[in-house]
Amino acid sequence: MAKFAVILAAAGASQRFQDPHYKKPFAPLANKPVWLHSAEKFVSRQDVKQIVLVLNPEDREYFQFKFSSNVAILGIDTVDGGSTRADSVRLGLEQVRDEIDFVCVHDAARPCLADKWIDQVFEAATKHDAAILGIPVTGTLKKVGEQGNIEKTVSRDHLWEAQTPQVFRRVLLAKAHAQSEASSATDDAQLVERLGQTVFVVRGSPLNLKITAKEDLRFAESALKALPKPKLGPTHPFADDDLWR
Repeated sequence: MAKFAVILAAAGASQRFQDPHYKKPFAPLANKPVWLHSAEKFVSRQDVKQIVLVLNPEDREYFQFKFSSNVAILGIDTVDGGSTRADSVRLGLEQVRDEIDFVCVHDAARPCLADKWIDQVFEAATKHDAAILGIPVTGTLKKVGEQGNIEKTVSRDHLWEAQTPQVFRRVLLAKAHAQSEASSATDDAQLVERLGQTVFVVRGSPLNLKITAKEDLRFAESALKALPKPKLGPTHPFADDDLWR
């Protein structure tokens, strides 16, 4: 069985979230913080051998105060991130153990995952070395000028919106971060593409939404209810919903 590590990216500034009390990974969602919903989808998988949560350094003290017991119980590693998402993923990657075959990068603020989507993207990565979740663009796309005017309508044919998880063979992702200019990259697939590596897309779901603004929490709560519920035994680490408090 291939061995996977998961890097949970939670080091952003949450500038668009605009909540005076929480950054988006730590906001409460259905009785748990957002990041914990994301982590719980991986922590009980037999093929996941390591989880690395990447934090903004300015959140370290708050996180330790609120969640240190959860991290200890679940065996999650934490590391301080950098000034960009790519820097943060690279710093997380440096903590991945040598025994790991594949690295999964997932947004900590994308809490509505179904187990089958993870299964499918993991399987695709083992076959093709690089795979991501994505969904086809369905809306009409407009290129808009600086004054707010429509410059042209853009064809949506063959356009997909990238999601996470994004899964890569560990040595491939490490090479992509080492050889590519990462500052302009908006996801890890872009870095891997620059190597000339084919990245396969596994169809995800609109339910796999990324929380950006505060109102997204309401949509996420509905999405969680729409997902199939895992069967948790009494010894499962998330059988007790009060664990995070």
